[in-house]
Amino acid sequence: MQSENDLSNLCLALIADSGMPPSLRRQFARPRQEEIFAPSNGETLRAEIRSGLDPLGDAFSRIRSSRDRRSAGAVYTPHKIVRSMVDWLASEGTPDRIVDPGAGSGRFILAAGAAFPKAQLVAVEMDPLAALMLHANLFVRGMAERATILVKDYREVELPRIKGVTGFVGNPPYVRHHDIDTRWKTWYAERFLELGIKASGLAGLHLHFFLQTRLLARPGDVGTFITSSEWIDVNYGSALRKLFLEQLGGLALHVLDPKVEAFPGTASTAAISCFRVGESALPVKVRSVANAASLNGLQRGKAVARDQLKSTTRWSSVLRPPALDAGGRIELGELCRVHRGQVTGANSIWIASTRAGDLPDRVKIPTVTKARDLLEAGDQLHCADLLRRVIDLPTDLDEFSKLERADIESFLCWAKSQGADQGYIARHRKAWWSVGLKPPAPILCTYMARRPPQFTLNSCGARHINIAHGLYPREGISTVLLAQLVAWLNANVNTGSGRTYAGGLTKFEPKEIERLRIPPLDQLHS
Repeated sequence: MQSENDLSNLCLALIADSGMPPSLRRQFARPRQEEIFAPSNGETLRAEIRSGLDPLGDAFSRIRSSRDRRSAGAVYTPHKIVRSMVDWLASEGTPDRIVDPGAGSGRFILAAGAAFPKAQLVAVEMDPLAALMLHANLFVRGMAERATILVKDYREVELPRIKGVTGFVGNPPYVRHHDIDTRWKTWYAERFLELGIKASGLAGLHLHFFLQTRLLARPGDVGTFITSSEWIDVNYGSALRKLFLEQLGGLALHVLDPKVEAFPGTASTAAISCFRVGESALPVKVRSVANAASLNGLQRGKAVARDQLKSTTRWSSVLRPPALDAGGRIELGELCRVHRGQVTGANSIWIASTRAGDLPDRVKIPTVTKARDLLEAGDQLHCADLLRRVIDLPTDLDEFSKLERADIESFLCWAKSQGADQGYIARHRKAWWSVGLKPPAPILCTYMARRPPQFTLNSCGARHINIAHGLYPREGISTVLLAQLVAWLNANVNTGSGRTYAGGLTKFEPKEIERLRIPPLDQLHS
């Protein structure tokens, strides 16, 4: 198969006309089966599907680029992980209905359908081609008659009441908040407020799916989802952490080691959450999982009291507690506030190019725009001459001369033609053209690499954008002591203090930098 059209024709050849849902029948033409494959090849494909393999999903992952699949959150889960999650559902009883909120080619719904042969199956999938693969797989496996495929947004789904238990299982799609429409961000915040929880608009789509699951679920319903694990630590994940403990009835959290490729082709960590709606007393089992073979039906884990998790802002510290410090060290945050650099919203516009040649020099600010700037500088950034310039215009342009104003207006006209005024960041500024660089930070540091952060003394007063963090002392600290602090941090901070992603990338959020433990300033030289 070379194209998505080939794949859709193959799916159609596997499905009897009587089994085609109207919503899909309208989108795809039905080819003659003999035009797609010889009977022997067709039987081989059907045998693979019946054995539990997913040749259609595998073909989809080859044909559609990883970039396009990631942007839609279409990353399929390895079978070993699927089996453990379905085994956990089975350990909770026999659900009468299974709901997969982002079904893809059907790996979860098919495994659950085999485990619970009497359960109703509800699969939700927005992508018509994925829904077609899903239907072909269900048809070949003999589950189509008890399955409902909803080709729509999960957040718009309504489920009829049933007498028994509903089990939710799947891999909610990961889509960054930048690609989520404003109306859905509003929906997210308002629905959370109805539950008494304040939620951030920075949440990704997978958090929306947790919320919708809570809105659809009834007491006694159970579920298990695998998602990126970042929500267990980051600020925007606080709403989900509260929902998990107080509303969803969280029972277990299994965080996979970054070396485990839970989402093939992505550099992302993974966490499997398990819940029973209405549970509020039992402790939550938490554990780090070294490999997929260790999942063991998600039965293991250290019991942690719910109150302990409620009082902890960074749950990974419960999974991997920091080593006890007997040396009387303090947190770096006691000395410095740490802030991520400014987001430009469009680096191709606001990092000065030849287009900015006529702009006044005073609005073209020497700025650290790539991690390499700090890695090459080492412990100290002495000179800004080699740094690129970021265009930082004030919100009020009246301070410029008539000639300067004409040059600025000409540049802004070009920037507007490139859509610089239409991005999410630009639309939420006081003036779309004003980047608003933060004041120079005395210390700068990288925050994502396959190595520890590089801390650099900012001797030349350069600004920084969001590829670096800035450390701002809470009180005056001499340049000598700042240099000693930088040297100590570069010699002692390792990747274990950060958040490691699949592929070995380690990320340090500002709060993680602030939590680094350092000697008191008067002991830095030792």
